Amino acid sequence: QLVESGGGMVQAGGSLRLSCTISGRAFSILPRAWFRQAPGKEREFVAAISESGDNTHYAESVKGRFTASRDNAKNTMYLQMNSLKVEDTAVYYCARSNTYPAVESDDYHSWGQGTQVTVSS
Repeated sequence: QLVESGGGMVQAGGSLRLSCTISGRAFSILPRAWFRQAPGKEREFVAAISESGDNTHYAESVKGRFTASRDNAKNTMYLQMNSLKVEDTAVYYCARSNTYPAVESDDYHSWGQGTQVTVSS
């Protein structure tokens, strides 16, 4: 089971770090990603990271501001979000896939419950 944490409310220009930890059964190292869904909008790809963490891929809208990383020893993936904008407001989800880089939600087979990020002006 994937569990996200670290969401909250921040002013525009601020930063947040999200975490995604696997709980329960033994951890298998797979590519992971962050998606987000704003109210009234479809879920969209944010960032993907390879099994080792050596490779990352970002949506154009967050490139240069967000950084994905992972610590496989801790079964945890992170999303460092800097220079946040009001339009970054959404529920952020982590997910696992068998392929990298995968940018479509249909390519992911395990999802967390999401964590809310709210950016105020």
